[in-house]
Amino acid sequence: MGIIGSSGTGKSTALRLAAGLLEPDAGQILIKGRARQGLLSDDDTSDKLKIGLVFQSGALFDSLSVKENVGFMLYEHTSLPDDDIAAAVADALAKVGLSGVEDLYPSELSGGMKKRVALARAIVQDTSSSNSVEQCIMYDEPTAGLDPVASTVVEDLIRSMHDPAYLNGENENENENENENEKENENENENENDTRTTGTRRGIKLQEGCGVSSYVVVTHQHSTIRRSVDRIIFLNKGQVVWEGTVRDFETTQEPIVRQFREGSLDGPIAYV
Repeated sequence: MGIIGSSGTGKSTALRLAAGLLEPDAGQILIKGRARQGLLSDDDTSDKLKIGLVFQSGALFDSLSVKENVGFMLYEHTSLPDDDIAAAVADALAKVGLSGVEDLYPSELSGGMKKRVALARAIVQDTSSSNSVEQCIMYDEPTAGLDPVASTVVEDLIRSMHDPAYLNGENENENENENENEKENENENENENDTRTTGTRRGIKLQEGCGVSSYVVVTHQHSTIRRSVDRIIFLNKGQVVWEGTVRDFETTQEPIVRQFREGSLDGPIAYV
């Protein structure tokens, strides 16, 4: 799921509400059909959905090494021995294609590497727990500030953490198969699919069973919309004003979506 919309309309707030970092002023947050009571820290979620949040800035601790950043939750909230935490950290880093960087500090990482370390921190697992829970990862502007190639790396990682087969081009993006009866843009779609299933995935190997069953991406970047998500929600002034597939996003003439898609100054979204 992708969440798009103009700046300041509530996209990041929606993620923080869903993650349990903010308490709603009204309404409910439902986790697997059950209302969360208070904040995440107030509610026992051991038998519910495990949620990871990747902040827009990465939010890495500058004074901690990559190992300490990725393993922060394990160091603070488990009694695992250091060797087990090191193994869990190494496993999480391997899943995002960053093996061997445990001793580096955030200042020694590129922007793309910081994003991937933040992702590793979101997916690191407590190996002492026998409770197998599904995971939902939420990404707040995961490709903001990255160059196009670095963005492609992160976009492919987001998709492949959910579906490891995508990394090897075994599965085509579901968006391309959504309506097999629509053939008018066949050549264009084939070219787009080539971009999605080749390129910077080389050299990155994900292990099977990464555990991410669902993910939500807040983004402004069109490449991230096209490469990383299947469905889209458009927020405006805190309200859902449109939703549809990526194909719908490309073709709809809904004024607010069209303005966002084309970057036009004319439309419902006003900047002063």
